[in-house]
Amino acid sequence: MSIQNVRLEVMQFLEKKVDHFMEEFLIPVEKIWQPTDLLPNSENENFIEEVTELREIAKDLPYDFWVTLVGDTITEEALPTYETWLMDVEGVAQKGENGDNGWAKWLRHWTGEENRHGDVLNKYLYLSGRVNMREVEITTHHLINDGFDPGTGRDPYKNFVFTSFQELATYVSHNRVAQLAKKFGDKKLFKMCNLIAGDEMRHHLAYSEFVKRIFEVDPSEMMLSFQYMMKKKITMPAHLIRESGESIGTAFEKFSESAQRLGVYTAMDYVDILQKLNEKWEIDKIGNLTDEAEKARDYLMKLPARMAKISERMAVPAEGQLFKWVQPALIR
Repeated sequence: MSIQNVRLEVMQFLEKKVDHFMEEFLIPVEKIWQPTDLLPNSENENFIEEVTELREIAKDLPYDFWVTLVGDTITEEALPTYETWLMDVEGVAQKGENGDNGWAKWLRHWTGEENRHGDVLNKYLYLSGRVNMREVEITTHHLINDGFDPGTGRDPYKNFVFTSFQELATYVSHNRVAQLAKKFGDKKLFKMCNLIAGDEMRHHLAYSEFVKRIFEVDPSEMMLSFQYMMKKKITMPAHLIRESGESIGTAFEKFSESAQRLGVYTAMDYVDILQKLNEKWEIDKIGNLTDEAEKARDYLMKLPARMAKISERMAVPAEGQLFKWVQPALIR
């Protein structure tokens, strides 16, 4: 049987449990928070006063903070790109002879939860008066147009490694932004980012559970897929980000440097996530591996220490370059 057919069989095996996964890792629409719960409500008579208060508090947030928040918002708002890519994964089927399969249903519900993140952050940025919203919108538009290729092809094993890693990375980023917002006294933004971080952690737990189940039934191929993704390195969803008039990907390094200066997401966080995945999936204990998969396991076990040494030598510029998204005149 071909590798592709085995993967399809595994996806069909896991699909039988999708409803269980949705109950465990997703929250029904009527019960989960919505953006309006966290922002000034335009229906209320005191809306203007609440917006004025939000804008006053926002004045105390520093430049790199705004750059990082804008980058996070744009990343979340490019979600249509990510759903389009995931819907093409082997084993995901929409509108076939028997209708949608369980994986298509999972992806739509996951997308629905994720969509709220960009929605609430965009509204916050708009109300804050601290950023150039047209430039932010142009960057988001470009990022969706430019597409996204994590290098996984249609392989579900590689895709689930990517989503397991990326959801944990976004948890780290949003959680750190939440803590900084709290430090600067912005309680509304703290609550938003804290709730977003909670969603990202639930989603990480889901995708990492999918990988764990695959390790149980197809350990060697899952190990090789894990190794492939870590050798290739995880591509961040915003790696093609650009500002108006610029070429693809030119803004990503500047954005990353802002996040690293703030300590929101650093090279060492990347290493730490890899180590957490090794531990989560207990790859040191997995048996029945082929010789090639054993070598892959050895590589993965040694990789965090190797990457940590490289990360320690990486220097981040003390001063960042300016963005069109955030004008210095708007930031004290």
